[in-house]
Order: sequence, then structure tokens, then C-alpha cells
Amino acid sequence: MGIILPPVSAQQAGDAAQTGSNPPTTPQQNPPSQQTTPPQTQPPSKEKQQEQVDKSKNPEKNKPEGVSKDRLFYALPNFLTIENAGQVPPLSTKEKFKVVTKGSFDYVQVPWYAFLAGISQAENSEAGYGQGAAGYGKRFGAYFADGTIENFMTGAILPSVLKQDPRYFQSGKGSFTHRTGYAMSRIFVTRTDSGHQQFNYSEIFGSAISAGISTYSYHPHADKTLSNTLSVWGTQVGYDTITVVVKEFWPDIRRKLKKDKQAQ
Repeated sequence: MGIILPPVSAQQAGDAAQTGSNPPTTPQQNPPSQQTTPPQTQPPSKEKQQEQVDKSKNPEKNKPEGVSKDRLFYALPNFLTIENAGQVPPLSTKEKFKVVTKGSFDYVQVPWYAFLAGISQAENSEAGYGQGAAGYGKRFGAYFADGTIENFMTGAILPSVLKQDPRYFQSGKGSFTHRTGYAMSRIFVTRTDSGHQQFNYSEIFGSAISAGISTYSYHPHADKTLSNTLSVWGTQVGYDTITVVVKEFWPDIRRKLKKDKQAQ
């Protein structure tokens, strides 16, 4: 006797067929993602942190440098020379006096004026000072006063009153003749605090005023004449002219010396 099976519905038959043809599937597991560790960065030093704090407290420190720390021949102060100057801010009255004071009373000025006084003593120039230690001391004091008075007149006092820029902006481009001419012209042409070109009243009149003060105050009585004052004025302007020419080419000389030193 055959076994009688219960009737199977069409849905059940379809489910059975689907179950038989497709094996059960297991849920796919995504491979664990590879986590990359960010590179370790060194925390800023205490000096950097303090500098950032100072700048946040004092916005003035965020301004670009308007003066230099350079020295001519690694000795004489050259703080008012700007190399490759772009948009540098003008100097305030306080900054003008500060940088001139720093340069005028720099430690190098003492042996420099001592050297000039020694030459004057040897040549017995301005004989009214006399000879010996007393004469040398007077010459040293006169040279120190002459330089300091002129520095303040041409670099701080008149530039502040007339709103002129006492800095020398190096050209650095062109031929030797072009750059020399440019440097010499800065005695008569300067930049204003607003960035325009103007006659250099600070240099021309400042040196004249300082020559008059020095001649008629502490120089020997025999030298207190108009002709001697004009001579001192011309000497100061001539010395300043030579100085700006040296300032123009000193960066080239400095780079050459550095290159030769590295080649050794």
C-alpha cells in the first residue's frame, strides 16, 4: 500500500525549490579598517610659546622689522640701512630716536672716536686744544659730541619734525655706476614717512645745524668762524656721502666674504 503524502501548495513548492537551489548565505563581515596613526608633532618650545603670547598681547610685535641689526665691516652700527626693502612700515618718532640713540652710544663708537682723536692729535689740527692728555681728551670729546649731535639732527629730530624717513634703502640692482649714483643721490633725495620722494632737508639742514652748534659752542675760539663752520658742514656731508656708498655695496662685500669662508 503506497504512502499518501499530504498535498503541497504551490507556494510551499516554490519555497522548497528556492531553498534547494540557493544554499544559505552568511552575512558578510567587513574587514577591519586600517587606522593610520597621525604623525607625532613636537610641541613648540617655551621660547616660541612665550613669543606667541607676547605677540597676542602686543600687536606691535607683529609688524615687520623696520630697522636693521647689521654692522658695517661687522663693527660700525648700520641700523638704518634696509636691504631688499618691500613694504616696510614708517618709523614712529619714538622708533627714530630709539634707533639713533642705539647707534650713537654703541660700544664701537668709543674706539672709533678715540682713533679719530688720535689722528687729530698727531696732525695738531685745531691747535687751540693743545697737546698732551688734556688736548687728546678735548679732541675725543669734540669728536664724540660732533658725531652724536649730527646723528640726532639728521636721523631723529628733523626727520620727526619734517616726517621724513632717515633710513637708507639699498638699491642692490644695476651697474656699479648706477648704484653709486643712486647712493650719492640719497644725500639730496629721501623718502617721506608716507613713501613719497622729497628733498632731503633732514640731511642737508641737519648737518648744517649740527656744524653750527659744534663750532660755536665747544670748539676752540680761533675756529669759531663762518668759514670754519662751512668747512665742517661740507666735511660732514662728504663723509655721509662716502658712508651711504659703502652702505650700498656692503651687502655684496659681506656675501662675498661669507662665500669665500665657506669655500675654504
